[in-house]
Amino acid sequence: MIKNIAIGTGRRKTATARVFMREGSGKIVVNGKDIKDYFATESQARLVIQPLLVTSNVNKFDILINVCGGGLNGQAAACLHGVSRALTQVDPDARPSLKANGYLTRDSRMVERKKYGQRGARRRFQFSKR
Repeated sequence: MIKNIAIGTGRRKTATARVFMREGSGKIVVNGKDIKDYFATESQARLVIQPLLVTSNVNKFDILINVCGGGLNGQAAACLHGVSRALTQVDPDARPSLKANGYLTRDSRMVERKKYGQRGARRRFQFSKR
């Protein structure tokens, strides 16, 4: 069995990604599928690889990601956060460059809750004067 050298947890909205980093050839697997097969657009797949490009670690690690919750954009951002956290465990010298690009910051924006007596968070029911 191959040993994980770093584990990182990334979150965005309601998506949570667990990232397992191992030494290898640069293969990235998300929920049992290749990264290009899992994410619908090329930009989502590119977003996940961004921390590796910044720290020039593209073909040094095999990455296994388990992600659940949210939509594909939120999941891609959660994967980015998790990969960045795992990279800081492997290479502490990469932390300043990751921090400068904002990859280590948890994006805390969440969906506002629906209020009672309304159709949504801010949307009201239609007002009738007569």
